[in-house]
Amino acid sequence: MSARNALYEVDLHCHTTASDGLLTPRELVRMAAEIGLKGIGITDHDTIQGWHEAEEAGVQYKIEILQGVELNTNWNGQEVHILGYALDNTPKLNEQLKSLREARELRMQDILKRLATLDIVLHDEEVRKLSQGDSIGRPHIAQALVERGIVRDTRDAFERYLGRGAPAYVPRYKISTEQGIRLVREAQGVAVLAHPGMQRLDEEIAIWAKIGLQGLEVRHSEHSEEDVRRYMAIAQQYELIMTGGSDFHGEKRKPGVELGEWGVPLTVLRQIQRLSILNQK
Repeated sequence: MSARNALYEVDLHCHTTASDGLLTPRELVRMAAEIGLKGIGITDHDTIQGWHEAEEAGVQYKIEILQGVELNTNWNGQEVHILGYALDNTPKLNEQLKSLREARELRMQDILKRLATLDIVLHDEEVRKLSQGDSIGRPHIAQALVERGIVRDTRDAFERYLGRGAPAYVPRYKISTEQGIRLVREAQGVAVLAHPGMQRLDEEIAIWAKIGLQGLEVRHSEHSEEDVRRYMAIAQQYELIMTGGSDFHGEKRKPGVELGEWGVPLTVLRQIQRLSILNQK
């Protein structure tokens, strides 16, 4: 479905060069304007670095910006992503995000050491030059492997070296899902469970709603139409906002995922904004 369709006016799950996206915040906003979107959510991993540039570009291109972040959390050994929207830039939020980014740095070093045992010597400078932001991740290492000609593409890099179960895989340090939800709520933000169809932890949603979860990402590029229907019903059951987004990173980083393709109406962005105001009372 084209982003120009009036039903899908905003894409609330987008990544920039502040984390592992390929477009700068300004480039992303410009693309959103070009395809006819009215708003986008900036949801980089463990960083809010891209907010300011995106907001400046939003004024220029007349695109509404929803400030967000994506937190990688742990629930009983499973990775769960929590999206935080309309947060206040608080000292506690910045301190926690800094800790998560520092853990990413240590993970990168561990991955490079494991690659070295496989006679693949990458230097951290090679990886850093591919990261324009302050949040380094496996996609940057994958791209370095591509540029060296060691793998065909980033998908090949994950399958052969970096994915779970592969020889250079290193588990990520994560805060608990409860900590992630509370961190968002303490920053007066709206906590949303990202792409629930990828984890299938449906029974846990009731627990997280009691902790402070306020939304479900019903529409997502990894969701089937059956997933969309399932999570719409669950969202209604627990009175959660139904959000949606493409999880856009750029064509080379996430092939086939188009900006705006899994968007939602502008009214969803307004719901999040209103709920954030209520959270401050």
